[in-house]
Amino acid sequence: MTDTRWLTADELRAWKRLIAVVELLPGTLESQLQRDSGLSHFEYFTLAMLSEAPDRTLRMTALATHTNATLARLSHVVSRLEKRGLVRREVCAQDRRATNAVLTAAGWTAVVAAAPGHVRTVRETVIDPLTAADVADLDRIMGRILDVLDPTHVMVDAPGTDD
Repeated sequence: MTDTRWLTADELRAWKRLIAVVELLPGTLESQLQRDSGLSHFEYFTLAMLSEAPDRTLRMTALATHTNATLARLSHVVSRLEKRGLVRREVCAQDRRATNAVLTAAGWTAVVAAAPGHVRTVRETVIDPLTAADVADLDRIMGRILDVLDPTHVMVDAPGTDD
């Protein structure tokens, strides 16, 4: 394996730090949302994507793409959200073969109520420890990594984003 480009000490340290953040951050976000709102992070993310969509409605396939979920996983989560009255499914008027997920008034209330605590946690754990220059660097660096992982930027160009 002489062709393997091993990581330098600096690259390895940066990689280990990235992995630590990737492993620790989801649990932090999950704990805060469960404690304060009774929502999983994925449930919150699903509600947030719907809240940003025109008419607070997305086809299930588009919602799956924007949340990076399989249709099976998303369907299971939407079923749980339906039981809580936060989302409803309806036949798509433009294509009767498709199903839309629609954020209900109760879903809107839930996502609006959950957002401040979620943003506070994001701010405390990710944004506040950084300078403005660090935030710009983080944006640039994550953009470059996303260019490889998600070249069409489906996740960041979700409904309601500015890019």
